[in-house]
Amino acid sequence: MAQETGKTALVAGGSGLVGARLLPLLLETSDYVRVHALSRRPLPLDHPRLANRVLRFDQSLQAQTKGLQCQDAFCCLGTTIRDAGSQQAFRAVDHDLVLEFARLALTAGAERLVLISAIGASATSRNFYLRVKGETEQALAALRIRALDIMAPSVLLGTRRTLRPLEWLVQGALWTINPLLLAGSARYRAISADTVAAAMLGAARSGRRGVNRYSYNDMRALAASTRRQSARL
Repeated sequence: MAQETGKTALVAGGSGLVGARLLPLLLETSDYVRVHALSRRPLPLDHPRLANRVLRFDQSLQAQTKGLQCQDAFCCLGTTIRDAGSQQAFRAVDHDLVLEFARLALTAGAERLVLISAIGASATSRNFYLRVKGETEQALAALRIRALDIMAPSVLLGTRRTLRPLEWLVQGALWTINPLLLAGSARYRAISADTVAAAMLGAARSGRRGVNRYSYNDMRALAASTRRQSARL
């Protein structure tokens, strides 16, 4: 079994599609002796190494988490324009709240931030969603955290709490289309939330510094490495 490193992880978005899969991975591995999960409501998860901090996300996160310490931070925050209700509300989560979490992580001592963005994210994109994602990536890079790992998936596959019948059909179609996206187009393949979660842990274990961006094939490789290591324990 791997030796405990004494590291602490900080997680935001642990109730979401990817976050709900990432949290159990972080708790099952011996990489972390403590996992702090920030959420608006209590998480349906109990573990001796889990500290679930229920916060008001419309108030200062730093003011509510004084004294918190961590080495690795994982950001699974995100919404959709449909769920947020407006472009302004979407930006408040996917840009403003993500940045606030990153600054909190830095204050807490984090040397690595792993987050979920999107394939095609660019601050100059004409697409509002991709432009916000790109601006967020730029702002995070400007914080000069020692290691910034950006997951850049296309469509995320997995069971959502509010999944509609039409979305089931769309996900089935995407699984069919995936093999047709070859070479440079492979980065646009839909990817399972389980794979992205495993890739986030893999990125944290990689030891890479600077800004690293991972698309479809990269995330699958990281996830495979995570699973191999778990199988040896």
